[in-house]
Amino acid sequence: MRLHLQKLTKTFGRHTVLRAIDLQIERGHAVVLIGPSGGGKSTLLRVLAGLEYPDAGDVRIDDQPLVFREDELRAHRRRIGVVFQTMNLFPHLTALENITLPLVRVHGMDSAAARNTALEHLRRFRLDDHAHKKPAQLSGGQRQRVAIVRAVAIRPKLLLFDEPTSALDPEMTAEVLDMIGELRAEGRDLILATHHLAFARTVADYAIFLADGQLVEHAPGDALFAAPRDPAVARFLERVLNY
Repeated sequence: MRLHLQKLTKTFGRHTVLRAIDLQIERGHAVVLIGPSGGGKSTLLRVLAGLEYPDAGDVRIDDQPLVFREDELRAHRRRIGVVFQTMNLFPHLTALENITLPLVRVHGMDSAAARNTALEHLRRFRLDDHAHKKPAQLSGGQRQRVAIVRAVAIRPKLLLFDEPTSALDPEMTAEVLDMIGELRAEGRDLILATHHLAFARTVADYAIFLADGQLVEHAPGDALFAAPRDPAVARFLERVLNY
């Protein structure tokens, strides 16, 4: 994956959440976004997903410009799998139906093919026993894993994860991180915003540190975690990785 950002800026009212970000990643298989809460990670992911319009700047993914017009964005969104902090599953649908629905409604599959695809992915991630349960009947970790299956089932060009374990307890967090690790190991391109820095360190080909809407530092993952150049990044990593 190649990712180029030029002067990317986003404001909400008087608050600037992305401040003229310039970034060039020529080869990033698994990119992690780290930094303090409120630093701009979620907003950046939403811009990359085509869910937020920037106020200024340009985005290119794999040398293709992201055009912020609704017709182009609809096509872009169909190629991106997004997993949010909250699972965003439809509460009245089963796990199977939650995965099948976008395959039929958004991607134009016939119902039988969509059902087979959904079941195949549920089996692959050891969730087939829960296919006919509604979200309220699943644990938090199971719900988030179903949300990941839904994102993967569309065969996306890119997966975006926005703090996917923020609402989970440690055991459920481990389930979800293991699943993301599987996807990374099989060669999926992904961008992950996370506070789990030990996990980020193990999966990151490239790391980006955002704070106060600014791109403070970016580098290959092993370099940034082992020897950050910016003192603020070094202090943050030393403090957080101690726990």
